[in-house]
Amino acid sequence: VQLQASGGGLVQAGGSLRLSCAASGRTFSSHTLGWFRLAPGKEREFVAAINWSGTRTYYADSVKVRFTISRDNAKNTVYLQMSSLKPEDTAVYYCAADRGDRTYYNNRTYYIPRLYNYWGQGTLVTVSS
Repeated sequence: VQLQASGGGLVQAGGSLRLSCAASGRTFSSHTLGWFRLAPGKEREFVAAINWSGTRTYYADSVKVRFTISRDNAKNTVYLQMSSLKPEDTAVYYCAADRGDRTYYNNRTYYIPRLYNYWGQGTLVTVSS
């Protein structure tokens, strides 16, 4: 599956953005999907994930309540709605997909980058103070 992220940009602190990640292929509905981010001088960080059936979502503590991940299988798209943005949310955001075999994982597994086999190219989010 190929992933294409979009929706990044410059926003003031307290503002909102919605990221989208469009996927190619017929197996989109079978994939666990995740969002990660990479800020300058920091390691890649898990942001959010949604299981293949869309019944469970997972969030990093730093974004819980402020961010919402969702998926639209009819459009082969996963979204990350971000609100109450902070300067520390500034990063390149990447969407990712697992191997697509409809697996339910242990909760903590969704946070691990090596779970994901496919990665998008990233979209830059800059939050000004």
